[in-house]
Amino acid sequence: MDTDYEKLGSFYLGTELDPATKSPRGPVMYDARDLTTHAVCLGMTGSGKTGLCLALIEEALIDGVPVIAIDPKGDLANLALTFPELRPADFAPWVDPATAQREGVTVEQLSASTAQRWREGLEASGQSPDRIARLRSAAEVAIYTPGSEAGIPVSLLRSFRAPPAALADDAEAWRDRVEAAASGLLSLIGVAADPLRSREHVLLSQLLEGAWREGRDIELAALIQQVVKPPFTQVGAFDLETFFPAKDRTELALQLNTLIASPSFAAWTRGEPLEIANLLFTRDGKPRAAVMSIAHLSDAERMFFVTLLLQEIVSWMRTQQGTSSLRAIVFMDEVMGYLPPTAMPPSKKPMLTLLKQARAFGVGMVVATQNPVDLDYKALSNAGTWLLGRLQTERDKARVLEGLEGASAATGHAFDRNAMETLLAGLAPRQFVMNNVHDPQPTVLQSRFALSYLAGPLTRAQIVKLGKPAPRASAPAPAANGVGSSTRPVVPSGLPELFMGTGSLAPALVGVAKVHYSLAKADVDVWTDVTVVAPLTPESAGDFWENAAVVDRSTVASASSTAPDAATFAAVPHALNAKTIDKLDDGLASFIFRSGTLSLRSVPSLGLVSRPNEAEEAFRARLAMALREARDAAVAKLKSKYQPKLDALASKHRTALDRVERERSQARSTTADSAISVGASVLGAIFGGRRSSIGRAASAARSVSKTLGQRGDVARAEESAAKLETDLRELEAELEAETAAVRAT
Repeated sequence: MDTDYEKLGSFYLGTELDPATKSPRGPVMYDARDLTTHAVCLGMTGSGKTGLCLALIEEALIDGVPVIAIDPKGDLANLALTFPELRPADFAPWVDPATAQREGVTVEQLSASTAQRWREGLEASGQSPDRIARLRSAAEVAIYTPGSEAGIPVSLLRSFRAPPAALADDAEAWRDRVEAAASGLLSLIGVAADPLRSREHVLLSQLLEGAWREGRDIELAALIQQVVKPPFTQVGAFDLETFFPAKDRTELALQLNTLIASPSFAAWTRGEPLEIANLLFTRDGKPRAAVMSIAHLSDAERMFFVTLLLQEIVSWMRTQQGTSSLRAIVFMDEVMGYLPPTAMPPSKKPMLTLLKQARAFGVGMVVATQNPVDLDYKALSNAGTWLLGRLQTERDKARVLEGLEGASAATGHAFDRNAMETLLAGLAPRQFVMNNVHDPQPTVLQSRFALSYLAGPLTRAQIVKLGKPAPRASAPAPAANGVGSSTRPVVPSGLPELFMGTGSLAPALVGVAKVHYSLAKADVDVWTDVTVVAPLTPESAGDFWENAAVVDRSTVASASSTAPDAATFAAVPHALNAKTIDKLDDGLASFIFRSGTLSLRSVPSLGLVSRPNEAEEAFRARLAMALREARDAAVAKLKSKYQPKLDALASKHRTALDRVERERSQARSTTADSAISVGASVLGAIFGGRRSSIGRAASAARSVSKTLGQRGDVARAEESAAKLETDLRELEAELEAETAAVRAT
């Protein structure tokens, strides 16, 4: 394999073709940072669109860039089918038995021919099976199946999680998050709600915002109950009953309740939460291709999921620092219906936000479809790269050309419609026109062979066969204290009493405090709520907080002031009395001071410190991004160091080549003059006088001597040009070596 394909920050997409002859020119190396201006891939069935898109994703993963891929058809799950050994047995479970039957061969024979075809295809595109192994080691592929347990299930309808606190200061982002959640939920029950005019949308938005402003997640069941009895009586200028009568609210609640009553509802409540940082990276910081397989969902369910996913990406994105490096890719196949030209489905607004704002955060949006008519090309004017394959109808071509023309006008680039139309008309399968605003002109390319086996859309059974990671271990439940009396113990006056659970109850102290952590050199200045629980026994005395533990606030959230029926109670220690409770606050403060540490991860060489309460996966993701930025900066510094030398040598080389051409031209002219002189002297010797013949012979001799001199000039010019070319290649090799060294560190 040509190691040039592994250039730092470059994606090997295929081979450049001469537009007229379709003869190969060399590899197409796509600058990863160009993808921050987004990309569009269009092509009819059989154009090779899926193969090119998978190649793009593979290149990103090899380069350490994580990908979230939304897969409405099932094709993108093919990313999990990577076989470095290329053995027929590897392909056997995935080839189509119906294809074998049509071709009159066994499954084993079809597997063998498929393995051979993949080996030959990789070789033809300058790749080896080692590159498949490189892909597998560089990233993990995970197949998520919301609403199903075939792959990794995704928990969406258990609760609507409150947005991160950082989002509360961004009014637009907060509003978009609330709007997307309400729109997505209403789309599940078939209500096409206008956020500004629909009372259903306004009511749900008010309920969600009320909970989220208090930092509370809200369960779907609780949300449905609040639809019937909202915690407010006024909506805008009207009272609640005038705006949305109780009868109509009950009808909406019944519609939403069908979600809970549906047998398929349980699949939406189990699985991993929709945490973008966890989708992008594994726990140990390895980049991931998170394939969101939604082929099994209904249209309404797909719209609901895509809307929430895109809005989660927007929310996560806005908590990241800006960068010019490519941080992550969001890819959506078959985007038709999610970004239409006139309608405004719930998915469109977060997608527009990504297309307009994601560049500043290093997030590249890539959309693909085989139906180029049903696209909002005004929105896609933000896309800097267009990958155009064979198109089915003249109407499709005309629509694409209009879109390209608008995109070019938006970026201030000239657009030759006739030339582009000619290029599109001459495309064969796996051939594409790449129109990149960062390149001087469009490029015709043949896509490289995919490293993944393109088996076509995977079925539910095949996704199950791929397997999934083991679920994360749950925390063990605390042991119960089974001793006690049915008589409720007396608690010292002034100490609030709450109850949790039923059956045998044991006493414990619960303390809640606000703790301030401040460390200037780590840029830490944060207040956090701490909840402490200290179990009590009859022997407890002195420091009641000695055996305390810090717990999550939700652990005691269900506590009630009402004692449960038929409960038994363990004794409260005698040492806890009116005198000692006055010292509980001091004891709690002392315990928190001793044990309330704030652990932060750090990488001093990069000046990177984790944020308070930042998950390890999120910090590792930031670390990977910081390393990528440092790498890109180092490469840019190298290029700026070498570019003047390269430009100077290239200029000298061009000058030397011009000189070679001049010397060759003069040599050809002198050779012709010499031939004429010699011919004339021969004729003169035959037909002329002696004196004139001698003169002509002398002139001919001088011409021959001049010709020999010119040939020497040509040789010297060619030698000089060759040396300059060698110097140029050596300098380029030196730059490549230093660039490779940057990657290795």
